[in-house]
Amino acid sequence: MARTAPATYDVIVIGGGASGLAAALTSARAGARTAIVECDVDCGLPILATGNGRCNLSNERLRPARYRHPVIARAVLGEHPEETLAAWFDSVGIWTTSDEGRLYPMSKRAESVRDALLAACERADVAKLCAHRLIHAAWNAEDGLWKLETLAPAAALHAPRARDEHARLRALRRALAQAPMHATLLQARAIVLAPGGASEALCQVFDIPHLEERPVLCPIACQPASGEAGLEPDALARLDGVRADARLTLVRGGTPLWSEDGEVLFRAYGLSGIAAFNLSRRIERDDIIEVDLFPTLSEDELRERLRARIQVVGRLERKSVHWFDGVLAPALGRIVTLAGEGSTGKAARAAKRLAFRARGVTETKSAQVRCGGIPFSAVDAETLRLKCASGGVLFACGEALDMDADCGGFNLAWAWLSGLRAGAAAAREVTS
Repeated sequence: MARTAPATYDVIVIGGGASGLAAALTSARAGARTAIVECDVDCGLPILATGNGRCNLSNERLRPARYRHPVIARAVLGEHPEETLAAWFDSVGIWTTSDEGRLYPMSKRAESVRDALLAACERADVAKLCAHRLIHAAWNAEDGLWKLETLAPAAALHAPRARDEHARLRALRRALAQAPMHATLLQARAIVLAPGGASEALCQVFDIPHLEERPVLCPIACQPASGEAGLEPDALARLDGVRADARLTLVRGGTPLWSEDGEVLFRAYGLSGIAAFNLSRRIERDDIIEVDLFPTLSEDELRERLRARIQVVGRLERKSVHWFDGVLAPALGRIVTLAGEGSTGKAARAAKRLAFRARGVTETKSAQVRCGGIPFSAVDAETLRLKCASGGVLFACGEALDMDADCGGFNLAWAWLSGLRAGAAAAREVTS
């Protein structure tokens, strides 16, 4: 039997997450015959987990300083990234709303964002090749084509009727795990790599450099630090589950390097919450993290207010376990009282500088993003084209690149905008 000729596309996007969908849609709209090769059973599935299911699309102020490489972020995001994204969301049919500077879909539902993107790709005739795992790629300079080989199910996947979409996807994944696979050949004039935060295998396939990936935006494992405002060794165990609006300050070698206000969740193993997640991108082992329970007051102002409080509730003593009632959560009040040793001055200092020594990040399986990936030394920031040894036309976008940012929509904004840039550049390359 004669072998079927491989399907040929202008642009193939490897990965159908947020950045991959943005790249594919932009490429197709620019006139390039475009396909997405996705190893999962459908495209856009990582979007469902963003923003705790609400999909924090972007931020009203996309400041480059929020990103790991601010200069490169500025070049890729462009001069007016907020306006660029607003126009793009409108073109897809996504209406947005703001909540404290964070942009969400008006539906506040991540699945509606995914549905809108998939529908837009369908209207633009983007081919979806799902359940395809890329295993080989080679550039043929003579005909200017990438030759790709994927493993895909020998027959279409089927799943029994499910009660909801999540159950249907789980059933399809079980079917994929058990399905006989066969090799499929594809060709493309340009490739866009958009595999998310797991790009090492693809980098090996395409023989491009790769920086070790590690999870960020996750809780911080730490322990009480010794010092003037020393805490009991079991302080975190006593505080487990307590939330407080506070300021976190990163101190290294006695020098404050970074701080952020926000809700802090104390856990038996350390610190969690958005401010802690953002801090996790910056910490090194044995850094000191200071928790300021009264960020709107200076230490002197807090000391004076605590002295005045004596007239209301009596003297502060180590056994005064309820002295901070009405001011701090009971567990926090007891911790500060013990650290204060009966002195309002020491209590004020402790409340402004609860000190913990960082041990690293934890609960990494639930990390929101990963840092590392393709280094920018191998990337043209203007087009996101890769410096490929084979000479092939190759681009990358999203989390595949060594770029991460703070919480608040900055990482998803990077996915969209880098996908738009890479998709547009790939289409220009093959249609000019």
